[in-house]
Amino acid sequence: MPVAVGLGLRREHAAQLLAGCADVGFLEVHAENYMNAGGAALELLERLADIYPISLHGVALSLGGMDPPDRAHLEALRALVERVRPAAVSEHLAWSAHEGIYFNDLLPIAYSRAALDRVCDHVKAVQDLIGRAILLENPARYYPLAGGEFEETEFLHRLAERTGCRLLLDVNNVYISAQNLGFSAARYLQDFPVDRIGEVHLAGHESVTLQLEGRKLLDSHGAPVADPVWELYADLLARTGRLPTLIERDNDVPAFDELLAELRHARRLMGAIGARRG
Repeated sequence: MPVAVGLGLRREHAAQLLAGCADVGFLEVHAENYMNAGGAALELLERLADIYPISLHGVALSLGGMDPPDRAHLEALRALVERVRPAAVSEHLAWSAHEGIYFNDLLPIAYSRAALDRVCDHVKAVQDLIGRAILLENPARYYPLAGGEFEETEFLHRLAERTGCRLLLDVNNVYISAQNLGFSAARYLQDFPVDRIGEVHLAGHESVTLQLEGRKLLDSHGAPVADPVWELYADLLARTGRLPTLIERDNDVPAFDELLAELRHARRLMGAIGARRG
């Protein structure tokens, strides 16, 4: 993955991207949207892959589930990887399927030893089939789960050590989880295995007030990156140096220039770190 700042591919911005935007360092796409034999969407992706490095981001492998990853899904993913030759392939540390029933969400797991063994087996199965290491993303969490034996950072560290996978650090998810569960986001990043980071995500969130639960932050991907997330990102870069970074916007997609403004802000933060280190 190039050490650059990228955007998620949105069809609304296809014309600008096909024209070749020098500011966009790479494009990220949801793998499941392109796991078919052809069509206009796949044709667009192939044209863009000639211009930009591509990061494939999966949402449906259910690596945290009780069942192994679906074989047909894996075969379709392998075919897409072979066709597009992406710079990175990533998935979520979550589950979304059980006994053939699929849920339209990324559901959390308890960080137990049994879960670690299970997820390691599933990650290895994916990597063996597609022939490359994948990146695993830390989830947004809303409630504490019983049965955990590790902190999330320790779980991710052990997972990466045992499987050889890399990690996708979603800074917005860290902030959301910290606010919802009452821990320090800064401390989380201090404990995170930064040597395993292959990509960083920055996104927006929203605040909702629930009748019984009070205020919660939701990972909406429908707003600009919030100031506290930018601050955490800057602190991370001060520790790690430059990292491949994605500006995520899946909902309420703004004009292309608005996303470019966020992209350029991330690039300025990266440049500041490089200047201080140089």
